[in-house]
Amino acid sequence: MAFFRLTLFLIAVMLSGELVAQDTLSRHPESQRPPRHRVATTLVDGERLPWMLVPEVTVTRKRVFRSPEDKARYLRLRYNVIKVLPYAKYAQERYQQLYRDLALTGNRREQKQLVKACEKEIKDMFNREVKNLTISQGEILIKLIDRQTGNSSYEVVKDLRGGVTAFFYQSIARVFGHNLKNTYSPEEDFEIENIIRSLERSPAYGYF
Repeated sequence: MAFFRLTLFLIAVMLSGELVAQDTLSRHPESQRPPRHRVATTLVDGERLPWMLVPEVTVTRKRVFRSPEDKARYLRLRYNVIKVLPYAKYAQERYQQLYRDLALTGNRREQKQLVKACEKEIKDMFNREVKNLTISQGEILIKLIDRQTGNSSYEVVKDLRGGVTAFFYQSIARVFGHNLKNTYSPEEDFEIENIIRSLERSPAYGYF
C-alpha cells in the first residue's frame, strides 16, 4: 500500500512539472521558437523552393605515403615550394606593374627608365636572397614564374631586354643546370599545384 501511494505521488509530481513547463511555453512562445530567416525562393516544376547561397566546401583526401622516403620527398618538395613561391608572386606583381606603367607613357626614354628600374629591383632581390636558393629550388622557381606570369623566364627576359640578353642569361643558367625555357604544367606538376592550392586555402598562410 505504501509503495502504491509512493507511485501515485511520483506520478503527480511528474505531471505537475509537465503542466508547469507547458504553462511556461504557452506564456513565452516567442522565446522558445527558432529564429526565422527570410530567403529568396524560386519556382521549380510548379513547386516553390528556397533559394540559398551555400558556402563552398572543399573536400580533400588525407595523403597516404608509400614509405618514409616518399613522405620525406614530399615534405622536401613542399618546403621548396613555400620557399620560392613568394619570389614567383613578386615577379608576377612586378611584371604586371611594369606593363601597366609602360602603357601609360609613349615616351621611349621613360619606357627604358621603367625597364631599368624593374631590372634593378629584380637584381637587388637576386643578390639579396634568390642567389642562395638550391638547384632544386631554382628549378621550381623557373616553373612558378611561368605559372604566375604566363611566360617562361626566358620570355620575360626577352621581353624586357631583348633576345641577345635572354640568350646570355640562358647560357649562364645552363651552367648551373637550369633551363629558363622550362614551363609549368598543372598536369605534370600536379604535386606542386596541389601544394600551392592547399597553401592558398589556408587562412594562416602568408607569402612573406
